[in-house]
Amino acid sequence: MFEAAGEVTRYRSFESQGPKPGADMGFEIKRIGVIGAGQMGNGIAHVAALAGYEISLNDLSTERIQLGLATINGNMTRQVNKKAISEDERVGALGRIRAAENLDALADCDFVIEAATENEQVKRKIFQQLCPVLKPEAMLATNTSSISITRLAASTDRPEKFVGVHFMNPVPVMQLVELVRGIATDDGTFELAKGFVARLGKIPTVAEDFPAFIVNRILLPMINEAIYTLYEGVGSVDAIDTAMRLGANHPMGPLQLADFIGLDTCLSIMQVLYEGLADSKYRPCPLLVKYVEAGWLGRKTQRGFYDYRGEKPVPTR
Repeated sequence: MFEAAGEVTRYRSFESQGPKPGADMGFEIKRIGVIGAGQMGNGIAHVAALAGYEISLNDLSTERIQLGLATINGNMTRQVNKKAISEDERVGALGRIRAAENLDALADCDFVIEAATENEQVKRKIFQQLCPVLKPEAMLATNTSSISITRLAASTDRPEKFVGVHFMNPVPVMQLVELVRGIATDDGTFELAKGFVARLGKIPTVAEDFPAFIVNRILLPMINEAIYTLYEGVGSVDAIDTAMRLGANHPMGPLQLADFIGLDTCLSIMQVLYEGLADSKYRPCPLLVKYVEAGWLGRKTQRGFYDYRGEKPVPTR
């Protein structure tokens, strides 16, 4: 969940890096279902459509789906302007994405990726409603950034066909995808997931099914510590972010990054770490809790550690 510097990379097909021997070679992923048309979901739909997959994009309302489609179009237009993709590629990719206004519309999907809010009960409910409409051979994945893959898989009727596929934010820019198998995930499912990630032009890294996996196990405690540094008065928002940009060569400061991720998501991940590992070093900072309770969630609500309602962001503390 770290914004990369530089241009968006061109998407390429990596069929030669597809499933290895041992995968179910009789099963081919052609249509991808994406549940959640927000920041992560529309990014996944974006890169998968450019890679040649047919996409069914689902969310709670038609308005959310249309907003997701508009975001995809805008982001692809920027790629065209940067000459990262051609206009023909943009038009072709958009033509491969259809709106799926209910879960029944995902019945013909070969692989469904859940990218809903980072809340375990919400995700489990989605899977319980989704499984009865899927064909038996369909695979399932979650884009969770912290929640147990094994537990989520257990809420489905196909834990052996369930895998964690955690994209980084923003999806069209970031190269890494964390692949996480649950205790029941079979080899064929895992190899097909690796082939899918490779075809997107992404680089997979394999993480074990522990709270927050690799990236957020390291990144979020750093952000939480930055919030404690603010909470205890060691430095202001501007001082902390400037120190980490110039002193540690980070592309953005930790509080700016927290606003970009979403303070509610940061809190959810820290709660998973704190509850899952029972170590006080993962206790969410009370100031983070206070901001979330106030509805100050960062960029998406226009206020967080910065106020984004003016011409330029202004620190709120």
